[in-house]
Amino acid sequence: MIPIKEFAGQHVAVFGLGRTGLATVRALQAGGAKVHAWDDNESARERAIEQGFELVDINKRDWQIYSALILSPGIPYLHPEPHRVVKLAKMVGVEIIGDMELFARAVNDLPEHARPRIVGVTGTNGKSTTTSLIGHILMKSGKDVRVGGNIGVGVLDMAPLHANAVYVLELSSYQLDLIESLKCDVAVLTNITPDHLERHGGMSGYIAAKRRIFRNQTERDTAVIGMDTTPTQAMMMKLSATGKQTCVGVSSQYALGRGISVVEGRLFDSQNGRAIQIGDLRDIETLPGKHNHQNAAAAYAACRALGLQPNMIMEAMRSFPGLAHRQEVIGKIGRTTFINDSKATNGQAAVQALKSYPKVFWIGGGVAKSDGLEDVQPFFGHIEKAYLIGEAQKQFSKELGNTVPHMLCGTLKRAVVEALHDANASDEEDPIVLLSPACASFDQFKDFEARGEAFRQIVWSMMDENERLHATA
Repeated sequence: MIPIKEFAGQHVAVFGLGRTGLATVRALQAGGAKVHAWDDNESARERAIEQGFELVDINKRDWQIYSALILSPGIPYLHPEPHRVVKLAKMVGVEIIGDMELFARAVNDLPEHARPRIVGVTGTNGKSTTTSLIGHILMKSGKDVRVGGNIGVGVLDMAPLHANAVYVLELSSYQLDLIESLKCDVAVLTNITPDHLERHGGMSGYIAAKRRIFRNQTERDTAVIGMDTTPTQAMMMKLSATGKQTCVGVSSQYALGRGISVVEGRLFDSQNGRAIQIGDLRDIETLPGKHNHQNAAAAYAACRALGLQPNMIMEAMRSFPGLAHRQEVIGKIGRTTFINDSKATNGQAAVQALKSYPKVFWIGGGVAKSDGLEDVQPFFGHIEKAYLIGEAQKQFSKELGNTVPHMLCGTLKRAVVEALHDANASDEEDPIVLLSPACASFDQFKDFEARGEAFRQIVWSMMDENERLHATA
């Protein structure tokens, strides 16, 4: 835990009692603050009480007593409309910040020689893989590394600050909206495609939120920017023009004159103007497809900026275990391989998986984003047959039309059963059933992780004992 001493002896409101909210309460209390914690959701309150937290209904308190409101990232801050507690705080002039800002201030309060190094990673897609890969490389290289933020451990639940540590933090656009003073030694932006637009008032607001990751960098810091989307290309041009920090472009689509590129699976470093082949990413089974090649290029660039040598980085990449729910191979039933890509909660993310395989029996659906299957449409040819679930199944059926054979399955279990039947009956030598929903999960599951776990359990329940043993080996 990282104790937050800034508000020692003061009253602080914490709203939202998920993973980050509870970590915030613990950190503030450890630093001597008088914390009033609350959540509108009764289940969240019950879970907090079960864990020993004392709650205070901040809706019934005099807000003049609060020095700050610590807002969990999932609570609407500006759009589509500020939450009620946000309005209350603004009415009485109470500062509104998030857990990442508390972390940043704790770092900035240390003497410069005692501060840890910070790597921040954001982007519409790929940020979790890139964050985890950077952490894995640093760990294999003998560094004292802590990985968390929007992934895994909440930032304030991480080990205490010290000068030799490296904190690798995944940052969501929601978290970035609440950050003012975070300074990243290395800031990584993987890509930007439309997502969460209702929470940022449109695409310009979403881009502005992502750009905040670079706001406090200096000439000693490095910005790593994916060059495979138009908004990030524009951001690269603007940042490079300021000369404020070192900018490194990365791409799996283009051979960059200066930067890090992946060409036909081979990683090249041309930061000094001459392309040097570093290694072949096609040998790494846990990083399949061009999108993962860009993630690997970004991780390589970040680790080079931290002083690691190319051969050390490549060696560590080869042992990367991959992430659950991100093109995770669950196992095989007969000839058919099942792949769990439940993390693909929008069309662009699903495209990355579809591009990785020539033909798949595709399971999609859930709560659709505003653009539906617009991004997926150019890759309909990769879908042998679609099995649609959840709220989006009728919408997706219309979008697939007569172009892609499909059926409305409703539930994930039925989709798996039908997909396995068709895959085993097909002429494909090694058929693939791919769960890559292009949708949020909230109609049928708590989150994408719960959806992925359900998929895993359904598949495993259909395996015989030998197949299960092989899958879990």
